[in-house]
Amino acid sequence: MKILFTASECVPFIKTGGLADVVGALAPVLAKKGHDVRVILPMYTAIAQKWQEQMQYLLDFDVQLGWRRQYCGVQMLKKDGVIYYFLDNKYYFGRPYIYGLGGDEYERYGFFCRACLNALPLLDFSPDILHAHDWQSGMIPALLKIQYAHLPFYAHIRSIFTIHNLQYQGIFGIKDVQDVLGLGDGLWTSDKLECFGCANFMKAGLVYADAITTVSPSYAEEITTAYYGERLDGLIRARHDSLYGVLNGIDVDEYNPETDPLIYKNYTVKDMSGKAENKAKLQKDLGLKVDPDVPLIAMVGRLSNQKGLDLVDCVIGDIMNEKVQMAVLGMGDARYTNLFSWAEQQYRGRLAARFAMDHELAHKMYAGADFFLMPSLFEPCGLSQLISLRYGTIPIVRETGGLRDTVLSYNEYTQEGNGFTFLNYNAHDMLNVIRRALEYYREHTDVIKLLRTRGMKGDYSWTHSAGEYVKLYQKLTGKK
Repeated sequence: MKILFTASECVPFIKTGGLADVVGALAPVLAKKGHDVRVILPMYTAIAQKWQEQMQYLLDFDVQLGWRRQYCGVQMLKKDGVIYYFLDNKYYFGRPYIYGLGGDEYERYGFFCRACLNALPLLDFSPDILHAHDWQSGMIPALLKIQYAHLPFYAHIRSIFTIHNLQYQGIFGIKDVQDVLGLGDGLWTSDKLECFGCANFMKAGLVYADAITTVSPSYAEEITTAYYGERLDGLIRARHDSLYGVLNGIDVDEYNPETDPLIYKNYTVKDMSGKAENKAKLQKDLGLKVDPDVPLIAMVGRLSNQKGLDLVDCVIGDIMNEKVQMAVLGMGDARYTNLFSWAEQQYRGRLAARFAMDHELAHKMYAGADFFLMPSLFEPCGLSQLISLRYGTIPIVRETGGLRDTVLSYNEYTQEGNGFTFLNYNAHDMLNVIRRALEYYREHTDVIKLLRTRGMKGDYSWTHSAGEYVKLYQKLTGKK
């Protein structure tokens, strides 16, 4: 089949979060299955020079946005069997940030959505499946159905919209979006594009896509409830028959402790001695006391309420009263950078915090830590727990979304499980589970070895999930 991904980010070119990992890993796996897979991205100036030098100019055209006519150039790069197109407009994407600072996100990504569709005939590529990812691409299924589907070139295209995180929806003024995309007054009703008096790119994708997917089976169920549904639960319930939860995978070549060039010492499930060396060197580099007997808990990710950091805030003193070390890596809310800055001073040599997006240090922490703490309020899928399992670092997580689907709490009677979990969003429930994990570390090294081995032997590749996407593509197109 001919498959087109549209997304605002994709590894290895540009990344701010898990969306980039998913698009960058799934596309090559589908290509290896024999499909013609192409990806369209904005041409950000933040894309590394080494990639820009490999791009080939293809063509340019004008995009009509209301009364504006805006230039759009198309650059192309081939990698791992996938063709990547980059839509070039310096006004929209030549900025020193990726998202959110200019107040005109509706226009930037309105341009992107319109340009993706307008580029297809010029590229002579008519996909069977147009797979739009997250709110930045949300208007593409809507525009396709409303303004393009009557044209022969577009008539056969089926669209899928994937929710990576329902919290981020792309909400703007109706007049602003109308002005840019030329969507008539009759479309701004509650059953179409209007959403609580606003325009909502996420809702546009949910209403008009032929199928909706999200990134884990549990999250697909959770978002049909008011608690997780971010005010779109009614719409999602109405489209429940078209909603599929497909669990994310990770790039098992990039995250491979046996070959990873970014970690201190490679190791395998048969010989884990290198893990201890990774821990010792990580402790030294972070200014922690080098001690193999003290368990090290890592946290890597965005510093926000979603990640359950308010629970950590409540009981950080109790956690640090245990014989334990913590290492934190991420950027985000001032509340949490302040918390961990204070904690680093309060618990010198026992807690280290780095406020950065440091890909190399993240790898070192996955490899060097004993436990990985992820007490999320909600988690569409989560990749960090999968990566930690791959490195034999035991996850401690809350049972929500993809965490519930991938981490099973250790059962001392049946010896089943691959980590430690708690259900209620409660700081002391989390604390009790941390204490349980630490008790096993101190007194039951055989269980710790079992969980590490089980984690490293798990299959976290995209192979199965890519097959699920192919089945869905076939269902929509009728192709085999």
